Amino acid sequence: MIIVLKENPDQKQLNNLTDWLKGMGLDIHWSKGESTTIMGLVGDTTKVDMALIEALDIVERVARIQEPFKNANRKFHPLDTVIDIGGAKIGGGHFQVIAGPCSVESTEQICGVAVDVKAAGAGLLRGGAFKPRTSPYAFQGLRAKGIEMLEAAKEASGLPIVTEVMDINHLPLFENVDVIQVGARNMQNFELLKELGTMDKPILLKRGLANTLEEFLMSAEYIMAGGNEKVILCERGIRTFERATRNTLDLSAVPYLKKQTHLPVIVDPSHATGIAALVRPMALAATAAGADGLMIEVHNDPAHALSDGAQSLKPEEFSDLMGAVKAIRPYSHQYHKGQ
Repeated sequence: MIIVLKENPDQKQLNNLTDWLKGMGLDIHWSKGESTTIMGLVGDTTKVDMALIEALDIVERVARIQEPFKNANRKFHPLDTVIDIGGAKIGGGHFQVIAGPCSVESTEQICGVAVDVKAAGAGLLRGGAFKPRTSPYAFQGLRAKGIEMLEAAKEASGLPIVTEVMDINHLPLFENVDVIQVGARNMQNFELLKELGTMDKPILLKRGLANTLEEFLMSAEYIMAGGNEKVILCERGIRTFERATRNTLDLSAVPYLKKQTHLPVIVDPSHATGIAALVRPMALAATAAGADGLMIEVHNDPAHALSDGAQSLKPEEFSDLMGAVKAIRPYSHQYHKGQ
């Protein structure tokens, strides 16, 4: 349920209304714009008398929210959420590109790529330290040592770092990580999501391989219900009958999610296609569709990468892509939103 207040409501009446609602066991999510204040009620609102509230002098209107996700719902929070990651803002018209190798392989490798992608215009550095792999015999990442290498790359380049967590027990290692990524396979690891909800750190949540958009938003809701509203949604392709590409990139998810939620939405064309030659056109299409950013895999030597070299761009290819993204941004239908 949402309660839209009239402009400049009487503070005493507002306090009485707030106390009454909290006395019913409801949480209140506040959203304040230039001239409108919205009270989003979270909890069991079935017993709330809408007519009684709507009759109050300070109330403009009352509406029930049908969608199961509340905190992530744009009706609760009409303005786009802007997340500041060490000075790199995303959402509300702020566009960011996260770039780097699939896996951290050495200090020299990750630091070199970090400097290259920053020079090309990337705002954040990605790199896998813990790697979930289909085969138990594939490279699993350097784990804690990989995070140390990412921290060295952050020091060398000045870029905030993004890396994936696989287990709650690993979270102490992520103290100096700027954005914690939840991979597709963990999108419905609800215990992990609840723990991340207690943290004051941005979370990049990837859509599961076979999950609906409502399920995706409900996973974001798990994090936000715990108090952490710094969630970035990432569309990375879904599994379909098509085998020509690694996954099928659902670009319709971008405008749909932008309509349903105030959270930033980015796209990962690298994992979606699995083919380096397809990354550029899909990245440009995602930009045109209104994405708030991109996540691109970049490797200094893709042919010898320990994981996912086939979908990785070389630094010079990434630099060329960034020029094309910059050129197409003014034509994105989301370009001026929030600015």
